[in-house]
Amino acid sequence: MTACQSALTPSDTSVQDLMQEFGVPEAALNEGGLSVRSPVNGATIARVKLQSQADADRAIHAAHAAFETWRAVPAPKRGELVRLFAEELRARKASLGRLVAIESGKILQEGLGEVQEMIDICDFAAGLSRQLYGRTMASERPGHRMMETWHPLGVAGIISAFNFPVAVWAWNAAIALVCGDTLVWKPSEKTPLCALACQGLLDRAASGLEDIPPNLSAVILGGPELGQALAGHPLVPLVSATGSTRMGRAVAPRIAERFGRAILELGGNNGALVTPSADPGLAARAVLFAAVGTAGQRCTSLRRLFLHESLYDEFVSLLKADYAQVPIGNPLEDGTLIGPLIDRGAFEAMQTSLSEARSDGGTITGGERVLADLWPEAYYVRPAIVEMPRQTALVARETFAPILYVMRYRELDEAIREHNAVRQGLASSIFTNDLREAEHFMSSLGSDCGIVNVNIGPSGAEIGGAFGGEKETGGGREAGSDAWKAYMRRATNTINFSRELPLAQGIRFEVLH
Repeated sequence: MTACQSALTPSDTSVQDLMQEFGVPEAALNEGGLSVRSPVNGATIARVKLQSQADADRAIHAAHAAFETWRAVPAPKRGELVRLFAEELRARKASLGRLVAIESGKILQEGLGEVQEMIDICDFAAGLSRQLYGRTMASERPGHRMMETWHPLGVAGIISAFNFPVAVWAWNAAIALVCGDTLVWKPSEKTPLCALACQGLLDRAASGLEDIPPNLSAVILGGPELGQALAGHPLVPLVSATGSTRMGRAVAPRIAERFGRAILELGGNNGALVTPSADPGLAARAVLFAAVGTAGQRCTSLRRLFLHESLYDEFVSLLKADYAQVPIGNPLEDGTLIGPLIDRGAFEAMQTSLSEARSDGGTITGGERVLADLWPEAYYVRPAIVEMPRQTALVARETFAPILYVMRYRELDEAIREHNAVRQGLASSIFTNDLREAEHFMSSLGSDCGIVNVNIGPSGAEIGGAFGGEKETGGGREAGSDAWKAYMRRATNTINFSRELPLAQGIRFEVLH
């Protein structure tokens, strides 16, 4: 190991120094129970305290008590808290981005980008705090007015995944806070330090304001049982859960059983089409980032690529050349574009899928483990291109790893049918310079996903639009547009300002005297 690599290798000491910046005491990192391992080198960097279901119940009751006060605070003042939180994030962007890279394994540029995404959603939410608009509707009755109003909902339970350990929470937290809700966050047990850091910064932002009740936000650390506690708790009217489809199947019935509200962001077996009119250089660059960024561990990562037969050979050659040059290594080092998989389980799942692909007639380029001699407890891989004769059951099943299945197509409608013939429906792309093809793909006859892009990859969503997908992706929407409505309850109001009492639909109901 070189001196440079040694300096960039995470250790418990370097992490403790970072956590102090966020106001997290050293004792919180050494209380045992849950060992936190960095995927960068496989080293244990902290041991944090696990919460029990009883602890979760106490946190939920405390957040509910805080809601009784927080809901009465005017929305623009709630927005001021979120604005101050954004200022804390700006001041600590470099440090928090580094922590994201250390704990999740994504490259430093992506860690910094994730924190910027938090800042962006806070700016959006602060503005939203003055725009929680209802509508006025025309009444059929003279002397009457109809309108809708929006009110705080209650405790928002947030379950997040390891691959976006801070941004997805911020999508929910920033919007929920300005809507008047309080928060209980169950992060992935693989990335608890990022959650503690965010809570520390939010606490710091709140300390400078009046009217902030205690226990406005809480972090509960533990396994799936805490997610189930949130899903089943009657004082949590909304649960936003991000993760695998398997996780969604576990929590959704518990939420539905008590008629709670769910925002589900689950699997994403995302596809892209490259047509004969496409700009091949642009498409290849977009495919590279979408398929190998975050080591293929984004919910929006590109997993299925449909190439028109007329450009297949040339495009695959171009893609293989790009794959051969992409730098793999320490995500904290400048120039690295692919960091490690999150853990051994992810590596084994990848190898199992590659073995099955080979049995299905696939031709594999890449996919092997690298840097094992340098970091035997970390799992770095070369991203894989798998040329498949057709879309098999394996291809239709998401593997959370940098595997790109490539297939030929002849007719556009044929490719769209194959694209839609999977159970997930998150993100999709078409690369074309033909206006008709682009519009067709975006129409009701085209992609059946919640995100449909033209001449950009399926990953890299901005916070201004609502994020989410259809089918087994869960149907939830987070972040921008009107996604805020999921965090509030709607009331339809009718005001009679006349001296008469006409009934709707012309009904006559009178007692004759």
